[in-house]
Amino acid sequence: MTDKLAAPLWIPSAERIASANVTAFRLAAEKRWGRSLPDYDALHEWSVASPEQFWVSVWEEGGVIGERGERVLVDGDRMPGAKWFPDARLNFTQNLLRSRDARDALVFWGEDRVQNRMTHGELYRAVAHFVAALRDMGVEKGDRVAAYMPNMPETVIAMLAAASIGAIFTSASPDFGVQGVLDRFGQTAPKVLIACDGYFYGGKTIDVLGKLGDIVRQLPSVKHVVVVPYVHAEHDLKGIPHAHMWADFIAPFHFVDDIAFEPLPFDHPLYVMYSSGTTGVPKCIVHCAGGALLQHLKEHRLHADVKPGDRLFYFTTCGWMMWNWLVSGLAAGATLLLYDGSPFASDNQILFDYADAEHMTHFGTSAKFIDAAAKFNLKPRETHSLASLRVMMSTGSPLVPEGFDYVYRDIKADLQLASISGGTDIISCFVLGSPVLPVWRGEIQCRGLGMAVDVWDDEGRPLRGDKGELVCTKPFPVMPVGFWGDDDGSKYHAAYFDRFPNVWCHGDFCEITAHGGLMIHGRSDATLNPGGVRIGTAEIYRQVERLEEVVESLVIGQDWPPQNPNDVRVVLFVKLREGVKLDDALVARIRQTIRDNTTPRHVPAKVLQVADIPRTKSGKIVELAVRNVVHGRPVKNLEALANPEALSDFRDRAELAD
Repeated sequence: MTDKLAAPLWIPSAERIASANVTAFRLAAEKRWGRSLPDYDALHEWSVASPEQFWVSVWEEGGVIGERGERVLVDGDRMPGAKWFPDARLNFTQNLLRSRDARDALVFWGEDRVQNRMTHGELYRAVAHFVAALRDMGVEKGDRVAAYMPNMPETVIAMLAAASIGAIFTSASPDFGVQGVLDRFGQTAPKVLIACDGYFYGGKTIDVLGKLGDIVRQLPSVKHVVVVPYVHAEHDLKGIPHAHMWADFIAPFHFVDDIAFEPLPFDHPLYVMYSSGTTGVPKCIVHCAGGALLQHLKEHRLHADVKPGDRLFYFTTCGWMMWNWLVSGLAAGATLLLYDGSPFASDNQILFDYADAEHMTHFGTSAKFIDAAAKFNLKPRETHSLASLRVMMSTGSPLVPEGFDYVYRDIKADLQLASISGGTDIISCFVLGSPVLPVWRGEIQCRGLGMAVDVWDDEGRPLRGDKGELVCTKPFPVMPVGFWGDDDGSKYHAAYFDRFPNVWCHGDFCEITAHGGLMIHGRSDATLNPGGVRIGTAEIYRQVERLEEVVESLVIGQDWPPQNPNDVRVVLFVKLREGVKLDDALVARIRQTIRDNTTPRHVPAKVLQVADIPRTKSGKIVELAVRNVVHGRPVKNLEALANPEALSDFRDRAELAD
């Protein structure tokens, strides 16, 4: 049998390497700084060894609009505490609204129900109108503007308008319940709330005006509510305090056709993002404009090879940081392809239909979407052209090696498959793809430029070819400004810096491979530890979800024995295809598959069938919530879950699993 690891799944052509943005960047850096940077490894080494030079090059090559100032990095040996570009002045929105021409800026599909588009000129004018309306309503620098919105053009317009003033933007998707929204916006106290009237999902129309009224009545900070018409032709706003329709809000300002961009410090707050909140009220993570701009320019241009005119898509909601990442694509000159609804609308074909219809160059999705497409036996390579598609990106959970096989076999053979990983904590990536490197089966291509990523053991020693903690040993510009309301910084410090002093510990269980790539094996706090041996949950998911009968799975370590726990046993929950029941034969096959492909330690002591797997709004499964339920502990924030009812199937499992 041929060893699937013997050769890469994809190797960029010489022409592709020569034309890549990162190649031009590398050659420019050699000339600018008098360095020899012959390949990606040398470029990465320089980027972390000489961060001042590297980030100046990102600023210059990215064409950042603003005053950079003389100083680049102050207190560069402190984490947290480093200060980037302390003398700089820039405006995030100005850097995204670089054009006013007639090319597409935004294209929007709301399932198969709504389609529209907006040119760069139209987008600029729409933002100008909204800026004028916000200023008229008294919005100032530092105020919060919140969106309870789908991923649609009005959300982008509202964010750009807020950021042009120096207001701080924060968002949640309309599938959040009332308490989930209050848990987030109740902490950040927005002055203005932009909200839709409803949304489409799976062919259904879901109204949100009732929830919106409940939310606004419990948010005393909100002085104005702007309602965006999406699913209804007529609207009764009597039950929503301070409400205006979008058109009425901006109507007095249609004569405005220019924007006065506020020049702001590099570290001026741009976004408040929220942790998943499955263990309590979400943490409010504050990100700065300069850091987000530089990091996203680097990732779009140098890692995803986004060029002016490219058509960038990521399947995301406004409750996930990938929305913020997507919108920054405007700074790289991309057209944004926005989508709201089920990724499996139109007989599971909607996203591939979108790719063909709009000449998509970059297709961003989740590992779970790729897994599901494979289970559905979709073969876009046979049913769609995908001629323009160059890059496919995957995040949200580790992409298993079989997912790599599926993409290259059934989607497209000649594309860069970039598995990426980072998070809300840094609104970007630690590890991701590169257009000039090969793609190896099951591996993330590389560490991000400017990111001093390593893998350490429990004693803080670097590991190669073994699993440990993903750390970043030097500061980077997109580190959070802090947590909202954490005045002394103690919560921020505890979240990332308590484990290893002066080193960012991200909480991922990871390894660096022989190829210099990376594999994420799950969250450190969900790592299993039977008999004192650390096992990443992704190692088990990879094997279980290869089986045709299994749709999804979730694994936890259960304290065992329960009366005097000094060890854990592995308990596996499986969601099976419709009509399939978990019998002894299937349990035996699951266990044997795990044993044959991992180690006896990985084999679950119990395998149990459940109706559904609980997950967050952004689609991540919640091992910790299930572990708490199984151990009889409360789950503190059910509002953070997309399907909290799924947890009921896990209650009393401690007894059932005996």
